[in-house]
Order: sequence, then structure tokens, then C-alpha cells
Amino acid sequence: MAKKRNLKRQINYICSDLFAETIATALYSSKNNKEAIDDTLTTVIIMRNDFIKRISHPEPGMKPHVYYKSLIKEFNLQVSDIIDKIGNLG
Repeated sequence: MAKKRNLKRQINYICSDLFAETIATALYSSKNNKEAIDDTLTTVIIMRNDFIKRISHPEPGMKPHVYYKSLIKEFNLQVSDIIDKIGNLG
């Protein structure tokens, strides 16, 4: 398992990239979906906050290795969903 600090840093990098990509798509898109853009940006921020909190406070009773593997898997699924949303914006 990676250190918690490194895992938090990676989540922050990925979420900041998703946020920047959403802004870039909004600026260069011919469509004017302000509501969808705001929804995507809000989703990125909420996801980031949720996963950072979950890294700091793991569930009691679960083995750390299993917990962090499932956490990373769930994060990757949510990132994929957000990437699909961003693709639909443009």
C-alpha cells in the first residue's frame, strides 16, 4: 500500500486535472450547458473532498490493504464517469 500522503496527492492531482479539463471544455465548447458544467464541477469537488476524508479515516474492522484497494477501485470508477460527462459536454 502506498503512503496516505502519496494517495492524497494523487487524488488531488487527478481532481485538479478533471476540474481544469471541465473548464477548458466549457470555454471551447460551442454548446452552452451552464447547468451541466456546474454539475460536473460540483461533482469533482465533492468527490475530491469525500475521498480525502475517507483516506484519513478508514473504516474500523477492515484490513487496511483491503480498504484502500476498494477505495482506489471506487475512485477510478467515479473518475471514469466524470470523464464521460466531460466528453458529453463538448
